[in-house]
Amino acid sequence: MPPAPNNTPLVFITGASSGIGQALARRYADAGYRLALVARRLEPMQEWARGQGLGADRCQAYGADVAQIDSIVAAAQQCLASQGLPDVVIANAGISIGVDTAEREDLDLMARVYAVNNVGLAATFQPFIHPMAQRGSGTLVGIGSVAGIRGLPGHGAYCSSKAAVISYCESLRGELRPQGISVVTISPGYVDTPLTSQNRYPMPFLMRPEKFADKAFDTIAAKTSYRVIPWQMGIVAKLLRMLPNSVFDRALVGRPRKHRGSTQNT
Repeated sequence: MPPAPNNTPLVFITGASSGIGQALARRYADAGYRLALVARRLEPMQEWARGQGLGADRCQAYGADVAQIDSIVAAAQQCLASQGLPDVVIANAGISIGVDTAEREDLDLMARVYAVNNVGLAATFQPFIHPMAQRGSGTLVGIGSVAGIRGLPGHGAYCSSKAAVISYCESLRGELRPQGISVVTISPGYVDTPLTSQNRYPMPFLMRPEKFADKAFDTIAAKTSYRVIPWQMGIVAKLLRMLPNSVFDRALVGRPRKHRGSTQNT
């Protein structure tokens, strides 16, 4: 039986136990939204909600692994049953793993990255599409990365997965616009989270998660189709995309690679 109607808007956020996801949860809570938070680790989300003074009427947490399709679909269905249909769904969960394609075991790591960053993103959206279409409104948000603009040594799995996020969301945007559903793609630059803490190279325009969340909230509210945050990294990304391959390749000579096999979560 569906929950009683509630006029307070609802946001569904994956990868909500830390980093960008937690910062987005705080920003939406401040804006008066009800929260549906999803991550593999359930207890940190529950502890965070208690620390913020958010009761069950304002925040519910769901344990799920987006790499397992049935797991994240079940969490979405639980949200629909207990909290109702979200106004905003943010597919934020993601991992970054350094890989070396010459090593057989790293192919398994690459498969894990795609399972989380790509299939997991689509599985996050899937349960909400038909209900949103019936309602005639809703916003789906995919978190890409400026790393999806060009490939970086040692970052092949992550860069290619985020390039796929950008293209996938663009395709989905065209499919769902006639049904009244908006699709927003946000590509963060460097944000000070566990995902970036072990990087061995300079990170220009590094942002605090709270600052990123403010910018992302405004972008989603405006239903902007695509945005790089911060804007400075958007300019850097465009310049990198314009560089001839020969120039780009020379610029990367000697650049430290991501630690092979090290896993970080958004």
